[in-house]
Amino acid sequence: MCLKYDKIICRQNGFNVNYICFSLTDPASRFTSAAGGKAFYSYSTNYLIDLRAGIIMDVEATPSTLSQEVGSTKTMIDRVEERFNIKPKKIVGDTAYGAAALLGWLVDKKNIAPHIPVIDKTNRTDDTLSSNDFKWNESADEYRCPEGKALRKNWRPFKNERSHITKADTIIYRSSQRDCAECPNKNKCCPHTPIRKIVRSVHEAARDVARQIRTTAEYAISRCERKKVEMLFAHLKKIMKLDRLRLRGISGAQDEFLLAATTQNLRKMAKWTMKNAKKEQIAMA
Repeated sequence: MCLKYDKIICRQNGFNVNYICFSLTDPASRFTSAAGGKAFYSYSTNYLIDLRAGIIMDVEATPSTLSQEVGSTKTMIDRVEERFNIKPKKIVGDTAYGAAALLGWLVDKKNIAPHIPVIDKTNRTDDTLSSNDFKWNESADEYRCPEGKALRKNWRPFKNERSHITKADTIIYRSSQRDCAECPNKNKCCPHTPIRKIVRSVHEAARDVARQIRTTAEYAISRCERKKVEMLFAHLKKIMKLDRLRLRGISGAQDEFLLAATTQNLRKMAKWTMKNAKKEQIAMA
């Protein structure tokens, strides 16, 4: 088997050694596995689907890495808009697509409603205060703790203005050490640090939009409609038997996925034709 291991953690001579595993036969593929399953080399097919009609609007093949799968969403939306002058009013997806950067792109740049669960790791499980317990003041650009004290991104003026945006596209808001030292709820807020910090994404406004949409009745409908996407992927494996690719490379995967999606669309449209023909026969009778 033509394999080279280069991202698997093993132990040699008492030291942990990192390796990354890739195939010399098809280096563009990625070594991956489902939960509890056997690892294998694969590509991922990504669909942009009209949920009302169940028609696949675009296909994008990517290596099986989450970042590239999520990034293909932008590619497909832009491509469909350029080719067909069609832009969706809403996008439905699972939690994997709830990254802040993608939500910000959908809301701020494309004006598309994200019917997507937000990836949120701010809730604490150790009975201390979570970020949601702090009130955000947009006009003052600061948080307020339950005791009414401020958390700001800077507590002194700088000669040269700073954006305070980190490499992760976040801004860190910090409390005053004096306020925390005198606070009666310090053990419930920041028991192991002298001050409290809150990390806020630069796309937090878009995340709030997604959170608000999740409370609506339209979101509940979108969750049911999302099953149409999973059914198409199941159809690829169970009916069309596309569990193994014949062509190599990302371009080969794109060709096979595109042909498979075309077949699924033709199958869908053939069913429409049969239904219309039966209706005409019943009307003539």
